[in-house]
Amino acid sequence: MTFQHFSNYITRMENELNALESKLAQLIQVSSQLRRENHQLRQELAQALNLNRLCNDKIDSAKSRLEKLLPTLTEKQS
Repeated sequence: MTFQHFSNYITRMENELNALESKLAQLIQVSSQLRRENHQLRQELAQALNLNRLCNDKIDSAKSRLEKLLPTLTEKQS
């Protein structure tokens, strides 16, 4: 292998390594962004589930109160 061929080989190899390094940096960046988004979505899901539970508790409480009032309403109509 002549020096010229060797030099071209090294240049191509450096270019490929640079391209690989760039792609790896992009992958790391995307991975980090996805981790942050996933963490945020988990927090939002936990908040939504908690709010849902609170709403269901309020509905159950209102249902119980209405069931207690129902007999008094039917008595008053009679």
